[in-house]
Amino acid sequence: QLQLVESGGGLVQPGGSLRLSCAASGFTLDYYAIGWFRQAPGKEREGVSCISRSGVKTNYADSVKGRFTSSRDNAKNTAYLQMNSLKPEDTAVYYCAAVLVPLLAPCVMSDDMNYWGKGTLVTVSS
Repeated sequence: QLQLVESGGGLVQPGGSLRLSCAASGFTLDYYAIGWFRQAPGKEREGVSCISRSGVKTNYADSVKGRFTSSRDNAKNTAYLQMNSLKPEDTAVYYCAAVLVPLLAPCVMSDDMNYWGKGTLVTVSS
């Protein structure tokens, strides 16, 4: 079965950190750029970050730049989103997604992805 599974969400206090994982099964993540998205209650889904196939190129939404870091370990077939200095407005369900792209392609935070995970809830509250 081809799927992405997110983990690592939870409740954290403002200023705290979490690391989300996105594990692929049934396919090799090497051929895919990864995007991270989130959807807060009552809001539309938005792109948060993306990372290219090699991991060299990344991109971030202005709202998380300097606080979030995307990485990947292709040997483990897993991508990560390190989230630091979390704010209450970061509260959302976070999704990872994968899109098949050429090796040197940059990443983009687009909804046009091949695979989506089911999401993991991040709650930032005191």
